[in-house]
Amino acid sequence: MVGYIASQGRHLLNIEAKYYNKLDIEAFSQMMKDPSYCYKFYWLEAVVHIVSGGKNETTFDEIIDEMIANAWYSVREFHIHLSGIQADGLVRDGLERAILQLTELSDLPANASKIEIKNAIRKHQTDLKKVKEQLTNMVPYRALAGFFTKSNEVPDWGSVKRITAYIQKVNELVTPLPYVLGESSKLKKEVHFHPDWAAMIQDNTVNILGWIQYEKVKWLQNNNPEVPGLIYKLTPVDEKMRKLSNVRKLWQGIMEVQEIRDVFTGQLVKEKQYDIDHFIPWSFVMNDELWNLMPMDSSLNSSKNNKLPKWEPFFEIFAGNQFIMYKKIYEKPELHKLFEACYRDNLHSIWAVRELYTAGKGKPEFCHILEKNMQPVYDSARRQGYEIWNRDKVQ
Repeated sequence: MVGYIASQGRHLLNIEAKYYNKLDIEAFSQMMKDPSYCYKFYWLEAVVHIVSGGKNETTFDEIIDEMIANAWYSVREFHIHLSGIQADGLVRDGLERAILQLTELSDLPANASKIEIKNAIRKHQTDLKKVKEQLTNMVPYRALAGFFTKSNEVPDWGSVKRITAYIQKVNELVTPLPYVLGESSKLKKEVHFHPDWAAMIQDNTVNILGWIQYEKVKWLQNNNPEVPGLIYKLTPVDEKMRKLSNVRKLWQGIMEVQEIRDVFTGQLVKEKQYDIDHFIPWSFVMNDELWNLMPMDSSLNSSKNNKLPKWEPFFEIFAGNQFIMYKKIYEKPELHKLFEACYRDNLHSIWAVRELYTAGKGKPEFCHILEKNMQPVYDSARRQGYEIWNRDKVQ
């Protein structure tokens, strides 16, 4: 059984005893050590995916395509920077640059499937060739560095030909390596998997991928310190995670006693013609907190989608609707019961429970509390690259 052993701040991959007898598991656990860029994690993840699919050999080209497909959702849907950004605003990570270039070349949506992404890569292979080749310069070789400590020879990192030969020599004379490399160049370079390592990976795929994800999340969180819920932003998320039914019942109850106008159109919100939507996109906050939710004209929801509304003038209108809801739950016991039903799924923020929604506030105080807590979140999403929704373009 594979587990994660914490030791002095490090997390080591522990494989069942039978594999220790013939494989250097300690060196395998070092394959993601001291990364300079995030694509080191995605390289190993892609290798594991390909090996688990039963292949005994592949190419750099196939591995890079797998990496792009695996990182696509985090970059495009959630605006995650894989290795942060430079002071001049440029993207540091080559894998992120490849995804952004594919975005410009294709009409792929942010939630494109893996098959769609790989088809688009093949379609634009010529244009992507340079950025893909850059991803093969060091990581395929450096990922094996932990195995080289048992060799008396020092690797020559300055020559692809010599390091390829060195890898072959270590594999034959020192210790079996997870893979060795062929003689072809650049994206056509072959990757041959060792049968014993392939068996180990296939027997432990789920647990190894969990270990990779753990290390990847630590890296990404350090490089995206303002992003909440990052662990949920690595793969497509099931829409069923959203829990809005009690919030909808609450707003429906409010609208039965008080007219509510749509934040963006100014028109009355009509029964069965509205959705419950997030002011700050759900893909950034990754929660369904009541303080960020509003009834919204269904016809506008797809247009707003994953964008930020303009803070001015829309926040003031949004906050006004929130205050109407707040006022009514203390005027009508039946509405307060609907509010209480939201505690389980929609009221977890301490500031909202202890400060915002406690009784006795006038509108200025209520809106001030809401603004001082929401604006930093909004600003973080803006810095992360979330697009501003141009309401003026919506008819």
